[in-house]
Amino acid sequence: MSKLIEPHGGKGLTCCLLEGAELEAEQKKAKDLKKITVSPREKGDLIMMGIGGFSPLTGFMTKADWKGVCDNYLLADGTFWPIPVTLSVSKEDADAIKEGDEIALYEPKNDEIMATMKVTEKFEMTKADKEYECEKVFMGEGTKTPEEFWKIAKEDHPGVQMVMSQKDFNLAGPVKVLSEGGYPERYPGVYMRPAESRKMFEERGWSDVAALQLRNPMHRSHEYLCKIAVEVCDGVFIHSLVGNLKPGDIPAEVRVKCIDSLVKNYFVEKFVVQGGYPLDMRYAGPREGLLHATFRQNYGCSKMIIGRDHAGVGDFYGMFEAQTIFDKIPKPDEAGKALLCAPLKIDWTFYCHKCDGMASLKTCPHGKEDRVLLSGTMLRKLLSEGGELPDHFGRDEVVEILREYYEGVTDKVEVKLHGAATGQ
Repeated sequence: MSKLIEPHGGKGLTCCLLEGAELEAEQKKAKDLKKITVSPREKGDLIMMGIGGFSPLTGFMTKADWKGVCDNYLLADGTFWPIPVTLSVSKEDADAIKEGDEIALYEPKNDEIMATMKVTEKFEMTKADKEYECEKVFMGEGTKTPEEFWKIAKEDHPGVQMVMSQKDFNLAGPVKVLSEGGYPERYPGVYMRPAESRKMFEERGWSDVAALQLRNPMHRSHEYLCKIAVEVCDGVFIHSLVGNLKPGDIPAEVRVKCIDSLVKNYFVEKFVVQGGYPLDMRYAGPREGLLHATFRQNYGCSKMIIGRDHAGVGDFYGMFEAQTIFDKIPKPDEAGKALLCAPLKIDWTFYCHKCDGMASLKTCPHGKEDRVLLSGTMLRKLLSEGGELPDHFGRDEVVEILREYYEGVTDKVEVKLHGAATGQ
């Protein structure tokens, strides 16, 4: 009997990925179906539905699901879910598809049919609908009014840009997933399915597991967060994004190498598991923190480490808004429908010269001038511009890996600093 937290939704892991003869038959059938091109974000969502990472979702959302998630964090059946998972198509494609039709979901970069889908509903997404989704999902305490939000969001928020560029209709319906998009081959031993992480945790005798979300290279603050979690849990799952990022972010291969170095040199390895997952970042701040906790529950984690400005971008969100949102979400009474993965809330962490070690706003009485304020954004900016890092900003082994990467980058992207990165 597993001691791990149950998957979200109360239905176990709902995996839509086909294998064996069933996969071969569906691949053959898919060749004759109408092809719909999926975006990189939709590809990642499909894979997560395939491997059970998005349990209990088994397809793209209906309009009722979309509206319920935007308004109340709830699917139409009352299950907690924080961010829309939708499939957009052009008006031309929508006109050519009837409810009840089967379609093939095609990923052009690798010339691959990712899934088949039975269309149960199609609904228009007007400009006003897209703006409504953006305000509900992406507007935080950093931009308190819609006017303030839209003044900067279209130019500066990649998640908003992603939603506003979606096509004008959404299709809903269950999917049969045919591929994991090459992730198992590209990241062997790192990319894993929820069933695989759960098996590893069980083999180690863990029941209380904390997840660390990573999209930046792992610096001293991340290391400290993990070590706090190790002290109060059975183990830590360092779970980094291996899907698409925004321009200027550091590739997954480099980040994985950095994590390997840190775990080998600065952790007791039996208390740490490294994994990767195939989503794109949405940069939805507090809402994305909730999504991270939701799918980490499926991976077997009972706690989600939430520090300052989790999954944020620019100054759109309040510094600890991703922590306080956990106290405001609905908690359905029906078994399995509530979010069970709890936040492990940790204050802003940094190296303090006077404390002579890592500390937080709760433990360090000294001033800003004594602190090395750690930020993935600051790290990327300094390294991309060939600048010198302050002492104790990062481990030497990690900095060396990152310098080697940046020396080979010819097409550099300007990294903008914001309040959370500079300590303002």
